[in-house]
Amino acid sequence: MNWKPIPIPHRTVPEPRGQDLDFINVAHSHLIHTEWPKLRLLSTGLTPLRVKHILLKIQKDHVLYQEFFNWVGIQKPSCHTLETQSIILHILTKNRKFKSAESILRNIMVSCTIDVPLNLFEEMLHSYRFCDSSPGVFDSLFKTLAHMKKFRNATDIFCRMKDYGFFPIIESCNAYMSSLLDLQRTDIALAFYREFRHHRISPNVYTLNMLMRAYCKLGKVEKPLRFSGRWRSWDTAIRVFLNFAIKLRNSMEKNGLNPSVVTFNTLIHGFCKEGKLQEASKVFIEMKAMNVAPNTVTYNTLINGYSPVGDSDISGRLYEEMLKNQVKADILTYNALILGLCKEGKAKKAAYLVKELDKENLVPNASTFSALIYGQCMKKNSERAFHIYQEHD
Repeated sequence: MNWKPIPIPHRTVPEPRGQDLDFINVAHSHLIHTEWPKLRLLSTGLTPLRVKHILLKIQKDHVLYQEFFNWVGIQKPSCHTLETQSIILHILTKNRKFKSAESILRNIMVSCTIDVPLNLFEEMLHSYRFCDSSPGVFDSLFKTLAHMKKFRNATDIFCRMKDYGFFPIIESCNAYMSSLLDLQRTDIALAFYREFRHHRISPNVYTLNMLMRAYCKLGKVEKPLRFSGRWRSWDTAIRVFLNFAIKLRNSMEKNGLNPSVVTFNTLIHGFCKEGKLQEASKVFIEMKAMNVAPNTVTYNTLINGYSPVGDSDISGRLYEEMLKNQVKADILTYNALILGLCKEGKAKKAAYLVKELDKENLVPNASTFSALIYGQCMKKNSERAFHIYQEHD
């Protein structure tokens, strides 16, 4: 990507002079000494310029700046311009007072015209440097608009944020997607997902839940499975898929969904990969209960899951069920079975399965011999292990 963000503009703050300076100093003194009656006498002299400079002077006092801001709103609301409001938002966000910031943003947006959010963004942008702010201030604006279902404004703010290299956090992206899905705007929600993934915003389990919702509404149940391999946390991703698989049978009639063998194979593979064999078995049972026929991949995945932990009995039963259901076993099936037997020191049974390969017109490969060598080593039969190695070599 050759894209580069636009540099953040730098607006200097003119120093107050004359009567403005005198008023600010006196008001500041009353404020820090909590002399509200004296301050009230000065309220008629408040101006946006004076309010701005007082806010900047007290910005390190987490309680006082919000009390003063609220007081101004009562005494002289006209002094709360977009500039003074942007300053209080910078101060609140910088001090991690996100709920207070969102409350102010909601009050601004409740009866605002369509252009106010972008104008506020511009004011926040120009006051960003002299307030020594953090990117969270823009995220708060985007998230509030998403929660309020002001999608046009939220989209505009997201685009402007991108221009300057600011990106919302995943929780804010989720809020936007969720609101879109609630209003049946699945197409826009999915387009937004692709957009924020393009900018490397990492999704979380809630995002995956919404992806599942979105694709189910479109009747594309298999689509989310393509994303699963890109997720950092298989554990959380698979948990979502499992919940979906269990609930799917009850919602099939309502939603017209028919999960395929691919859906269940992905679930089983994920659980086996995490060593959660009990959960994998539950999905396998659920699969058969929903009349979705297991295939070679299904059985291989389960046998591969049980064999490394030395549970050849279960692997054997799966193999027998496989043959009974006329599901074709391949070299991967036999290799997994052989490895499981060798791990339990059952070298003779493993050798018997090797002979079965000829009957099935299957050719042993490196994994087959590796399992057999491992089995001989387990029995401390190093000569036989070396002999197998030489035969393979």
